[in-house]
Amino acid sequence: MIPFPKDFETNVLNDSFLDDTLLEALNSSAPISIRLNSKKTRPNLEMSEKIHWCDNGYYLDKRPVFTLDPLFHAGCYYPQEAGSMVLDYIIRQLDLPHEPKILDLCAAPGGKSTLVANFLADRGLLVANELMHNRALVLKENLTKWGASNVVVTNNKPSDFKQLPQFFDVVIADVPCSGEGMFRKDPESRNEWSQKNLEMCVLRQQQIIGDVWNTISPDGYLIYSTCTLNEKENERNILWIASEFDAEIVHIEVQETFLKGRNGIGNYAIPGKTKSEGFFIAVIKKTASSKQNLKKTSFNEWKNIKDFTSINNLCKIENQSFFQWKDYILSFPLGSLDNISQILSSKLYVLKAGTTVASVIGKKLIPSEELALNPLLRYAEESIELSLEQSLQYLKGETFNLTSHKGFFLLNYMGEPLGWINHLGNRFNNLYPKDWRIRMKIN
Repeated sequence: MIPFPKDFETNVLNDSFLDDTLLEALNSSAPISIRLNSKKTRPNLEMSEKIHWCDNGYYLDKRPVFTLDPLFHAGCYYPQEAGSMVLDYIIRQLDLPHEPKILDLCAAPGGKSTLVANFLADRGLLVANELMHNRALVLKENLTKWGASNVVVTNNKPSDFKQLPQFFDVVIADVPCSGEGMFRKDPESRNEWSQKNLEMCVLRQQQIIGDVWNTISPDGYLIYSTCTLNEKENERNILWIASEFDAEIVHIEVQETFLKGRNGIGNYAIPGKTKSEGFFIAVIKKTASSKQNLKKTSFNEWKNIKDFTSINNLCKIENQSFFQWKDYILSFPLGSLDNISQILSSKLYVLKAGTTVASVIGKKLIPSEELALNPLLRYAEESIELSLEQSLQYLKGETFNLTSHKGFFLLNYMGEPLGWINHLGNRFNNLYPKDWRIRMKIN
């Protein structure tokens, strides 16, 4: 086992809030946990215990090979660290409008974003952002598999959101940190820790919050979290935010084995005390001030589709708006249309908006993977049930013998759609996205 940095050990032993049981726990085996997608098929995994602070959160007895489970690729569940799932409990305690607008600022790979999508249940709007482009593509993939309709994925710096003043009811900032709480899950991260890096993280965290503070609406909330355990990056930063922006710290009591933070600020999952990795979360409320009206704009690069004949045999059309943008048909819930239009009218770099229903090639529509994975929208008169072996072949991008007539078909595993094929009569074209395909060897 990689040893702890000496300065980290000293910090822990000199901190009356922590003790040496933390060091013992960080050298023990990590718990395994997943969160189920309530809209999709329940997986056949050995779930040993419910996670009480999160709807649909469960511990597993042992770690399966997720890559070899087609239901994982179908978005039926998400492997997520148990402590971070407390966001589900926290966000349900807040006084929010019926259709809240939520920004997940540092969202990749997507654990908290898929959790928020579950909470919203197709109400309001979720903007999930990630600065690093490769990680933003993973975020887009995971949210697509989760199957939410009211989601926009962006690839931007925090400061880019200044063009949306007082727009969001909640900003979730799971800020980059020194990562002390992940020393068990990722022992290599111990080699990257230093006191100097910790101090740099504090400044970076304050810069990020300063960049996005004005995007929060009056009486809106900032949910601040880290996967580290020291006071400087956590409680002291919360006090700095409250002082710098004349904001109010919201005290939310989390039951079970979470600990109140130092001086009662925030909540901690501490390895050895909570069955999780290390995690800190706190809530700050923006005090009411004069409301700044955001100028309403419309996105003029799309064509409103009013004749549904061409898409009626692909998807459900109730309570949805459909538009053609370039060579794509997009769908948005009616309630989120104005907000998504506002995002698309900004200068943000958008990777995903709503659900791509199909691509347009000449006069032909090619159904998209996003549609296949969205239970609110997808519709197929004909589908084909696959075995486990066939499902893994499909997810690898392979073809195999599948007797059928010509046309587009959804392929299912245990009744859950995986994606589309175009059957040509004697063979089929595998339409599963190339970037998502399984690359590991399957015996």
